[in-house]
Amino acid sequence: MDFIRPASWEEALAAKAEHPTAVPIAGGTDVMVEINFDHRRPEYLLDLNRIGDLTEWEVGEATVRLGASVSYTKIMENLRAELPGLALASHTVASPQIRNRGGVGGNLGTASPAGDAHPALLSAGAEVEAESAARGTRLIPIDEFYTGVKRNALQPDELIRAVHIKKADGPQQFSKVGTRNAMVIAVCAFGLALHPETRTVRTGIGSAAPTPVRAKTAEDFLNAALEEGGFWDNGKIITPSVAKQFADLCSAACNPIDDVRGTASYRRHAVGVMARRTLTWTWESYRDARRASEGAA
Repeated sequence: MDFIRPASWEEALAAKAEHPTAVPIAGGTDVMVEINFDHRRPEYLLDLNRIGDLTEWEVGEATVRLGASVSYTKIMENLRAELPGLALASHTVASPQIRNRGGVGGNLGTASPAGDAHPALLSAGAEVEAESAARGTRLIPIDEFYTGVKRNALQPDELIRAVHIKKADGPQQFSKVGTRNAMVIAVCAFGLALHPETRTVRTGIGSAAPTPVRAKTAEDFLNAALEEGGFWDNGKIITPSVAKQFADLCSAACNPIDDVRGTASYRRHAVGVMARRTLTWTWESYRDARRASEGAA
């Protein structure tokens, strides 16, 4: 196994173009596990740790540009207001040591359906900034990024440089089921984001299908129910029947498997429970914010 250590982004792109099978490594929290268990033996490792701008972020007017190697700890400490769903997901990642090393770029590159960042990225609405030496930069919508089990839309000569994530304009939540409270791969996970500006709701489901997915039918149902009932304007509590139908549709969006962490039927059930709970939490936060703004006015 050869180790390539570029000093700049341009050198990294050149190395990836020359060695398309090279596996990028930054935090190493996914790659080294696979290597240590002999699940993967790449011919080349491409070390990105000397490239400083991968660990930087920029808060814009509407989006956050998050460098691929920004650690989960940095997200929790610095971007809780702008990216609350991703910050909550970051809290559930492994241990403090792993959170200090791992980043969203690694989750995306590995594209495991159990990656903790994926539901939050799907529900918030994100784009992956990929670049190659030959074709330059492109933005890949998160809905188009996952192409199969541990497969993504990157071309062989492309590297992930950053992720562009819409700043929260409403409450967001993340929930995860695991066999214990820490250092655990998700049995299943669920992300939910309210977008009051567009009067829409987005979801993200992890570890309950071959790829991370959105529950689009559930979103369409809830968007229509909220609009027809005037909920965005009147701030009323969502009726139990609407919450139950939303939860059932989220369960139906799953296509899970039985494995050592849980059965397919349990995953479907758990996703429904998480969907109902996160909807309750986010809507109550939205109602609180409405009452606060009305009181201030």
